[in-house]
Amino acid sequence: MKKLIVGVAALFLLGGATAGEAQNRVELEVKPGAAFPTQDIQDESLGTGFGSEVTIAYWFIPELAVYGGWDWYRFAPDRSFAGSDTDIEETGYAYGLRFEYPFMSNREMSPAIRVHAGGTYNHLEFENADGDQVADSGHGVGWEAGAGVAFPVSEAWKITPGARFRSLSRDVTVADVTTDVDLQYIAAEVAVSWSFGS
Repeated sequence: MKKLIVGVAALFLLGGATAGEAQNRVELEVKPGAAFPTQDIQDESLGTGFGSEVTIAYWFIPELAVYGGWDWYRFAPDRSFAGSDTDIEETGYAYGLRFEYPFMSNREMSPAIRVHAGGTYNHLEFENADGDQVADSGHGVGWEAGAGVAFPVSEAWKITPGARFRSLSRDVTVADVTTDVDLQYIAAEVAVSWSFGS
């Protein structure tokens, strides 16, 4: 954590000379995608999931932003410890730091490498085939990290294909039996974002 704070401070100081270019710049982003689990839950495969995230970011220097938003991902395994045909949904909030650096000197229209890292405050819901909730883990802290390439479409719009790794561990109780669930997956996403403010 100390290294992260020192790194952010260094980026802030390095970018301070151009901070006026992006002062008060806000970015709204919608990020649908597919999710590929990296491990089974209780020896049962989750299959490929899908979902989306909506975030808002504030660029306090041209290269660095803080972001926060709401996300939802759904998995539909054939079977899990919660029963057959029970969907698993991860829902909650994401927050962190986003770094973008353009490939060319024309910053406004240059593709840019993007990396981001942060936390999540999510919960896991288990729903049966009728849509009834079987279990809810309650919210807890997880983490995420990802990368992509941002392609400007105009000065205000850009498209960013990318991928991120997400991890959340929660205890889930079904029929008085508590199971430790580690949900880990790689999300392949295409983000569409709109920037405003100056």
